Amino acid sequence: MTGDIHPLAPHSLPPFVGAADGSDPLFSAIIFIVILAVLGVGVFYLKLHAIPEQLAHKHGNTQSQLIMVLALLALFTHNNIFWVAALILALLKLPDFLTPINSISESLKKLTPEETDAPTAVEQSEEKQ
Repeated sequence: MTGDIHPLAPHSLPPFVGAADGSDPLFSAIIFIVILAVLGVGVFYLKLHAIPEQLAHKHGNTQSQLIMVLALLALFTHNNIFWVAALILALLKLPDFLTPINSISESLKKLTPEETDAPTAVEQSEEKQ
Protein backbone atom coordinates (compact mmCIF):
# COMPACT_ATOMS: atom_id res chain seq x y z
CA MET A 1 0.00 0.00 0.00
CA THR A 2 1.41 3.33 -0.97
CA GLY A 3 0.80 6.75 0.58
CA ASP A 4 -0.76 8.14 -2.57
CA ILE A 5 -4.10 9.91 -2.25
CA HIS A 6 -6.89 8.87 -4.55
CA PRO A 7 -7.26 11.41 -7.36
CA LEU A 8 -10.97 12.01 -6.57
CA ALA A 9 -10.41 12.54 -2.85
CA PRO A 10 -10.22 16.13 -1.58
CA HIS A 11 -6.66 17.21 -0.90
CA SER A 12 -7.48 19.15 2.26
CA LEU A 13 -9.97 17.97 4.88
CA PRO A 14 -11.73 20.21 7.41
CA PRO A 15 -10.14 20.21 10.87
CA PHE A 16 -13.12 18.48 12.55
CA VAL A 17 -12.67 15.29 10.53
CA GLY A 18 -10.85 12.62 12.48
CA ALA A 19 -7.42 11.52 11.42
CA ALA A 20 -6.55 8.04 10.23
CA ASP A 21 -5.16 7.11 13.66
CA GLY A 22 -8.67 7.37 15.19
CA SER A 23 -8.23 10.65 17.04
CA ASP A 24 -11.21 12.97 17.04
CA PRO A 25 -10.37 16.51 18.14
CA LEU A 26 -13.96 17.78 17.84
CA PHE A 27 -15.28 15.00 20.10
CA SER A 28 -12.56 15.71 22.68
CA ALA A 29 -13.36 19.44 22.63
CA ILE A 30 -17.11 18.83 23.03
CA ILE A 31 -16.53 16.46 25.96
CA PHE A 32 -14.38 19.13 27.65
CA ILE A 33 -17.02 21.83 27.02
CA VAL A 34 -19.87 19.63 28.33
CA ILE A 35 -17.99 18.78 31.53
CA LEU A 36 -17.26 22.47 32.17
CA ALA A 37 -20.89 23.40 31.43
CA VAL A 38 -22.27 20.78 33.84
CA LEU A 39 -19.91 21.93 36.60
CA GLY A 40 -20.78 25.57 35.93
CA VAL A 41 -24.52 24.94 36.07
CA GLY A 42 -24.08 22.96 39.30
CA VAL A 43 -22.10 25.74 40.96
CA PHE A 44 -24.66 28.33 39.81
CA TYR A 45 -27.52 26.19 41.18
CA LEU A 46 -25.86 25.80 44.57
CA LYS A 47 -24.96 29.51 44.71
CA LEU A 48 -28.58 30.37 43.93
CA HIS A 49 -29.83 28.18 46.77
CA ALA A 50 -27.32 29.78 49.17
CA ILE A 51 -28.63 33.34 48.67
CA PRO A 52 -31.09 33.22 51.63
CA GLU A 53 -28.40 31.80 53.91
CA GLN A 54 -25.97 34.56 52.93
CA LEU A 55 -28.62 37.19 53.63
CA ALA A 56 -29.47 35.56 56.99
CA HIS A 57 -26.10 36.29 58.58
CA LYS A 58 -27.30 39.74 59.67
CA HIS A 59 -30.26 38.35 61.64
CA GLY A 60 -30.55 36.60 64.96
CA ASN A 61 -29.59 33.02 65.54
CA THR A 62 -33.11 31.55 65.59
CA GLN A 63 -34.19 33.30 62.41
CA SER A 64 -31.02 32.33 60.56
CA GLN A 65 -31.42 28.70 61.62
CA LEU A 66 -34.99 28.69 60.29
CA ILE A 67 -33.79 30.22 57.01
CA MET A 68 -31.06 27.62 56.67
CA VAL A 69 -33.49 24.76 57.29
CA LEU A 70 -35.90 26.13 54.69
CA ALA A 71 -33.08 26.51 52.17
CA LEU A 72 -31.97 22.91 52.73
CA LEU A 73 -35.55 21.69 52.36
CA ALA A 74 -35.83 23.57 49.09
CA LEU A 75 -32.56 22.09 47.88
CA PHE A 76 -33.42 18.47 48.62
CA THR A 77 -37.18 18.46 47.91
CA HIS A 78 -37.13 20.79 44.87
CA ASN A 79 -40.13 22.66 46.30
CA ASN A 80 -39.62 26.29 45.38
CA ILE A 81 -42.03 27.51 48.05
CA PHE A 82 -39.45 26.68 50.75
CA TRP A 83 -36.79 28.72 48.95
CA VAL A 84 -39.18 31.65 48.48
CA ALA A 85 -40.14 31.48 52.18
CA ALA A 86 -36.46 31.42 53.17
CA LEU A 87 -35.74 34.39 50.92
CA ILE A 88 -38.65 36.38 52.37
CA LEU A 89 -37.57 35.56 55.93
CA ALA A 90 -34.02 36.60 55.08
CA LEU A 91 -35.19 39.95 53.76
CA LEU A 92 -37.44 40.69 56.75
CA LYS A 93 -36.27 41.44 60.27
CA LEU A 94 -38.58 39.75 62.74
CA PRO A 95 -39.00 41.50 66.11
CA ASP A 96 -37.16 40.01 69.07
CA PHE A 97 -39.75 38.91 71.62
CA LEU A 98 -37.53 36.64 73.70
CA THR A 99 -35.06 39.24 75.00
CA PRO A 100 -37.65 41.33 76.90
CA ILE A 101 -39.35 38.23 78.26
CA ASN A 102 -36.02 36.80 79.45
CA SER A 103 -35.16 40.15 81.01
CA ILE A 104 -38.47 40.22 82.87
CA SER A 105 -37.99 36.69 84.15
CA GLU A 106 -34.43 37.45 85.30
CA SER A 107 -35.65 40.56 87.12
CA LEU A 108 -38.41 38.58 88.81
CA LYS A 109 -35.92 35.95 89.90
CA LYS A 110 -33.82 38.66 91.52
CA LEU A 111 -36.85 40.11 93.33
CA THR A 112 -38.09 36.83 94.78
CA PRO A 113 -36.64 35.86 98.14
CA GLU A 114 -34.40 32.85 98.48
CA GLU A 115 -36.10 29.60 99.39
CA THR A 116 -36.02 29.19 103.14
CA ASP A 117 -37.69 26.99 105.68
CA ALA A 118 -39.97 29.84 106.73
CA PRO A 119 -43.60 29.32 105.63
CA THR A 120 -44.88 31.51 102.83
CA ALA A 121 -48.05 33.60 103.00
CA VAL A 122 -50.00 30.95 101.10
CA GLU A 123 -48.89 28.21 103.46
CA GLN A 124 -49.82 30.35 106.50
CA SER A 125 -53.32 31.00 105.15
CA GLU A 126 -53.80 27.27 104.51
CA GLU A 127 -52.78 26.47 108.08
CA LYS A 128 -55.35 28.89 109.52
CA GLN A 129 -58.18 27.17 107.71
